[in-house]
Amino acid sequence: MSGSMPGIILDDDERRARQEAHWLVKEFGAEAPLYAAMKAEKAIEQKDFGRCARWKRVLEILADSGSARLRRSAAAK
Repeated sequence: MSGSMPGIILDDDERRARQEAHWLVKEFGAEAPLYAAMKAEKAIEQKDFGRCARWKRVLEILADSGSARLRRSAAAK
């Protein structure tokens, strides 16, 4: 099953990644992916691959939500 299906229970890692993505968008708007990429890079430098995987997931969430926003704004025109 996909994590994007309604009613599915999210694990802690997915919930944390979604919270991070939401916070980044709220704080940094369009620059959110840049901040997430910098966090991922820092995690790699520190050889913290678990944290890097979470930031990679944050980037995926941001990309998905960004393309969804683009589709909505295009449909509204």
